[in-house]
Amino acid sequence: MPHVNIKHFPTPVDAEQSARLVAAITAALQENLGCTEDAVSIALEPVDPDQWNERVYQPEIVQRAELLHKQPNY
Repeated sequence: MPHVNIKHFPTPVDAEQSARLVAAITAALQENLGCTEDAVSIALEPVDPDQWNERVYQPEIVQRAELLHKQPNY
């Protein structure tokens, strides 16, 4: 624990950018949840824009709104 799955539109992310993102998220989780680095898992999952509503917006944002701590503004 914890596991973070970041769904995003496909965009080129090189190894250095990915490493910086993963390090920043890992550090934030360690600081705020009190976990160790080796307990963290992180996935980056590209989702095509034409599938966003079906795969992400409806099931994870609309249907699970009570879990969101930040709402999208669109």
